[in-house]
Amino acid sequence: MVTNDATTLKLKHEVLYRVAKLTFEGKLDEERDQIAYEMIPGPKAQYRCCIYKEREVIRQRVNLVEGKTPTGRIRDEEEVRNKIVYVIPAACEECPISRYTVTNNCQKCMGKACYNSCNFGAITIGMHQAYIDPSKCKECGRCAQACPYNAIADLLRPCRKSCPVDALQVDQDTGIAVIDDEKCISCGHCVHSCPFGAIGTVTNIVEVASAIRDGKKIIAMPAPALEGQFGADMTMASLRRAAIETGFTDMVEVGLGGDLTAAAEAAEWAEAYKEGKKMTTSCCPAFVNMIHKHFPKAVDHISTTASPMCGVSRMLKAKDPETITVFVGPCIAKKSEAAAGIEGNADYVLTIGEFRALMKAKGVELKAEENDYQEASIFGKRFGNSGGVTNAVLQSLREENESDDITVNVCNGAAECKKALMMLERGRLKEDFVEGMVCEGGCVGGPSKHKAENEVKRFRDKLIKDADQRKILENLSNYDLDSFSMHR
Repeated sequence: MVTNDATTLKLKHEVLYRVAKLTFEGKLDEERDQIAYEMIPGPKAQYRCCIYKEREVIRQRVNLVEGKTPTGRIRDEEEVRNKIVYVIPAACEECPISRYTVTNNCQKCMGKACYNSCNFGAITIGMHQAYIDPSKCKECGRCAQACPYNAIADLLRPCRKSCPVDALQVDQDTGIAVIDDEKCISCGHCVHSCPFGAIGTVTNIVEVASAIRDGKKIIAMPAPALEGQFGADMTMASLRRAAIETGFTDMVEVGLGGDLTAAAEAAEWAEAYKEGKKMTTSCCPAFVNMIHKHFPKAVDHISTTASPMCGVSRMLKAKDPETITVFVGPCIAKKSEAAAGIEGNADYVLTIGEFRALMKAKGVELKAEENDYQEASIFGKRFGNSGGVTNAVLQSLREENESDDITVNVCNGAAECKKALMMLERGRLKEDFVEGMVCEGGCVGGPSKHKAENEVKRFRDKLIKDADQRKILENLSNYDLDSFSMHR
């Protein structure tokens, strides 16, 4: 993820690298406690109030990387399935407890608009300016709207501001952020929004590094959104070489899964269109989580087609059930999909940063390669873009000589997803189908992207332009599609 907060990212990636390196060396159990001391040698604090605070943050990050809770508790099966994102208690600090605060712009005016607008008695007029009592304030915002001088600032915490489903609250006793798991859709938007690096996700680094170390058959599956993330010279062939040098047995492009999903979903859409049934896509796990948790009446409208990640994993496991499959991409919600217990789905999920930590631990660097390695059609490759799923499904319908005279509400980002789902639940959706992607821009705009979407676009467009123009069904004719199912 590209961010201005280089310090928190540096610390996060250093922890990932050190845990990966110790796992490869078989020394994690005996040396994990030394990570905090090696990273924070002291005697002076570098980022926080003291070295003890800094070291505790590192310890809690190490726990997350190992797949535990930040405090080191082993997660039970239900928690593994349902919780991916955690607040790191030691790192969460110094955010304002009171959302609305009176600034020095206050003129202590005679009208007392702020005072008169508050129905909870939270505002008093002091000697020099107004004051808001945080214990009485209900955060309704009426005072800020009423002030003629815009003297009341809305200091909504960055993590809360980034959450599209209002799943983040604040413990009034401790001031620490709290994630409501009943609302959280595991989109990960909050992870990089916190300027203190106080939100993180559990990782599969230890499991993946252990499997590589033990010589197991383990296949890397890079998301279509990875193409272009590292520049125009870093091709899928570059990623494949890096994966093999890191210790993976091989790599299979998940763009192929995009073709699989497009073909299966086209058949499903065609049938639904004839029956007059409206449907939603099922590729974006955060979108699917949003439906289940916030729009339950729309659950029956979700496509039963498996995601591209699941499709490729099932294809590989159909050939060899012992294969371990590892998805790599900018999406955090994919971790929740992999943990949900869907048969044949990816065993593990790594973000781009986590994959690069494994590479660094093995001394591997990405190198420029010819753009001659292709396992997907350009439509499968475009699955990572907003609108890419729709274009691929319509293309598959055309190749099957089915009618593509259908309308699709392409939702680019969480706000558009919520609006479309609300209309669907109320029976007021005009379009036939909904493509939902919670991240703006699609998967390429995921929270763990390597570069900003506008930076990567020209690289991505060039790489995909150079790809051959094979059709979806033409590409799939090379595979045994009867050996596995593309439906949940």
